[in-house]
Amino acid sequence: MTAAPRRPARPAGAHARGAPPPEGGFRCGLVAIVGRPNVGKSTLLNRLVGQKVSITSAKPQTTRHRLVGILTSAAAQIVFVDTPGFQTREGGALNRALNRTVRGALEGIDLALFVVEAGRFGAQDRAVLDLVPRSVPVVLVVNKSDTLREPARMLPFLERVAREHAFAEVVPLSARTGRQVGELVRVIAGYLPEQPPLYGADEITDRSERFLAAELLREKVFRSVGEEVPYGATVVIDRFEEDGRLRRIHASIVVEKPGQKAIVIGEGGEKLKAIASAARRDMEALFGGKVFLEVWVRVRKGWSGSAAELRRLGYEHG
Repeated sequence: MTAAPRRPARPAGAHARGAPPPEGGFRCGLVAIVGRPNVGKSTLLNRLVGQKVSITSAKPQTTRHRLVGILTSAAAQIVFVDTPGFQTREGGALNRALNRTVRGALEGIDLALFVVEAGRFGAQDRAVLDLVPRSVPVVLVVNKSDTLREPARMLPFLERVAREHAFAEVVPLSARTGRQVGELVRVIAGYLPEQPPLYGADEITDRSERFLAAELLREKVFRSVGEEVPYGATVVIDRFEEDGRLRRIHASIVVEKPGQKAIVIGEGGEKLKAIASAARRDMEALFGGKVFLEVWVRVRKGWSGSAAELRRLGYEHG
């Protein structure tokens, strides 16, 4: 089995980790990142860890798996659990599997980061907040705070959302730029129990390179095609081989309809070539070595509506 990626000596884009250490001994705990789809949970996780471990796109259902990101300092280890956006429409086996993943990720956590978008709070947000166990402290994270067109609306918005729950802390920030992310790390450390680390100091995720390769390829599909295809698309790694620092990866993009296959391939295969090239570049940056990537597109009718198919394709609790 391929080992999970380890933290580079100085990861690109990492935010400053100069927060004072919490009082007492070393602290470590599980912190769930929850929120409705498209509030920036995965972007926030990547910013916190300082490395791209969770894929992002503007489309819902981008995150489909429970994914751990690890931030370790001299004083604490924060084990972030990224979750899919909670699907308020339960229809379909895939949506039900995603929601079971969200609920499962909230078991045994020490703290929850409830992420909302600045200026927006509605029924979908409330449904996610209701999932968090009442015994768990919740930090309200107001993302995209730098995009609020009328800054004067921030205080009334915070007051309105604060009436929804007894939040332990409130941190407005921008996951995209990194503003106030260091403050969030400082806040989190104070809520973790004193205990030894759960992971090695250089580990950044619990997922294997094989898993991350599939996710990076799926991200490029989501970003490269129209609205319909992503929800019927997933990625399977057929073969993953290491030869020194070279990785040979053979992957299949699985879709539900022949028409979707034609869209992903594109005229003369140009769309598929662009998707594979973009994914390969991200893999090389994350894995720190050359990648040979070969990609096929296969049709598997109805996979997203079948619990058995979901299990075969690696979806937790499918």
